[in-house]
Formats: sequence, structure tokens, C-alpha cells
Amino acid sequence: MRPNRLFIVVPCYNEEEVLPETSSRLLAKLQSLIAAGKVAPNSRIAFVNDGSKDKTWEIITALNKQNPLFTGINLSRNRGHQNALLGGLMTVKDEADITISMDADLQDDINAVDEMVDKYHAGCDIVYGVRSKRKTDSFFKRFTAESFYRVMDKMGAKTVFNHADYRLMSRRAVEGLAEFKEVNLFLRGIVPMIGYPSDVVYYERAERFAGESKYPLKKMIAFSIEGITSLSTTPIKLITKLGLLMFFVSIGMLIYSVVRLCLGHTVPGWTSIIVSIWAIGGLLMTSIGVVGAYIGKIYLESKGRPRFIIQDYLEKPDKED
Repeated sequence: MRPNRLFIVVPCYNEEEVLPETSSRLLAKLQSLIAAGKVAPNSRIAFVNDGSKDKTWEIITALNKQNPLFTGINLSRNRGHQNALLGGLMTVKDEADITISMDADLQDDINAVDEMVDKYHAGCDIVYGVRSKRKTDSFFKRFTAESFYRVMDKMGAKTVFNHADYRLMSRRAVEGLAEFKEVNLFLRGIVPMIGYPSDVVYYERAERFAGESKYPLKKMIAFSIEGITSLSTTPIKLITKLGLLMFFVSIGMLIYSVVRLCLGHTVPGWTSIIVSIWAIGGLLMTSIGVVGAYIGKIYLESKGRPRFIIQDYLEKPDKED
């Protein structure tokens, strides 16, 4: 039986500072896997350029010319991390028996790839890379990151705790992913929906080798809202429950007002009126905003626009090479 062909898919956006080191480490890892007979000699490292504004694509092109183990996928414009990752996976899905996705910043432990491949050979179609510790994070970063996963879970967007997008997927798992057609992507929640046997590999996440983080707090909050509204209707259900609660509170206030009237205490309370107006007004605006977010997603889904467009695929390899 021939070894399975592996593609390591790495989305890149303005990664010129880190790419030389990333490519060096990934090449060493891939060569060691090939030498050990765990993956096929025609395996590849596929960098996906997500409309970078620096020299990222030029570096990827140069790497491809230097070594055939490197290939590159160039999107027509910036589409965001999730679409870039999906674009890479969908481009190589017919050539790869195994895909491993990871970020370019070297924070994911490359050595965890060996255990992922071993678990694949043991029968797993999906292997999640999960952070075992957060020693390198500040208290604030650790608190917000872990809260992100807990809130997502409570709001109905089921994810693997402390797992980002570092994962192995078999060919049939990637083909399963291709069946999900939504435009609003949140792969951390979609991949667990695929099913098939899965397992986890624990690793310690390192400091970013160079460059700036692509996920500051503001972007993480936006990412979590995107994930929740893409995968769950829980926020709308919460609005309904909150509306019912406000209804019962209003009945209570009505009874209280009648009792006060019967007792002769009819002096109006300015503070309570103002607080009520602001509270109800804020609740209504928030509710409209949540419903609007879902309507906006329906609008985008109904258009059926492409999630990514491939501009270049460097030297598409022959399956038999």
C-alpha cells in the first residue's frame, strides 16, 4: 500500500516576516515524515495567500521555485482567514489523502503533526490540535480566550475547547466539509458537524515568532458573534425569553401601580420612568440588532456568491510524481 499523500495548508496574510522561518521548519518536518514512510514523497506544503499587501506571494513563489515540496495558492483578493483556509482545502482536496491546516505564525507546535498522522493511521478522520496550557498568555488574554469558547458553547455554537484551526482531516472529511455551502463560515463549529471518528492532540502554544497578531480582542469579539449567529439561533430564542420576562415584569408593575393607587400614593416617580424607558429602549434596539444580523446573513446566503476565487495555483503537481 502506498503512503498517504499529505498537504499542509497554511493561510497567509502579510506574513513576509515569518514565512522564511515557517517554511524552513515545515520543510524539515515534512521531510522527516517522508523519510519515516508516514506520508508519500509527493506530499506538499501549500501556502494560501489571502490578498496580502506585502511580499508574501513573492516569497511563496520563490519557495516553489526552490523546492517542489512547496506550492502556493493565490486568492484574487483578501477574503479573511476562514475563507482562505477553506479555499486551500478545497483546492487540494482531490490530490490529498490527508490535510493538516495551521497558521503561519509558528505558534502551533509543528511537532504535534507526528501524533496527528499516527492517530490518522489508527483510524481517525479528524484530529484536533488542542492547547494544553496557556502559560504564554497574559491573564487578560487567557480569560478572554477561554471565555470565548465557553460563551460559544452556551450560545449553541458547539466547538472543541481551546481548539483553533490546527487540525488534521482525511480526504473523506474534507469532502464532507465541501457539502457545507454556507457563505458565513465558522470552521471551528462546522468541522465537528461532519462526524466521522475523531480525536485530539494536546500541545503547548508558543509565542508568535514575528509580526503582529491577526486576532486582537476586537476581532475576537467579532469572530465570536460571527460564529454564534452562523451556527445557532439561540440569541433569537433568548430575545423571546427576555420579551416574556419583560411582559411578566410589566404585569407585576401594573399590579403594583393599582395597589399604590388604591392606597392613595399617586405621586409619579420620575426616576423609575426614565430608567424604564432607557431599559426597554435598549432592549428593543439590541433585539432589532440581533434580528438584523440574522436577516443580513440570510441576505448574503441567498445571493450564493463565491466564498473565494483562486487566481493562481503554482505548478499543480501530478498525482503520480
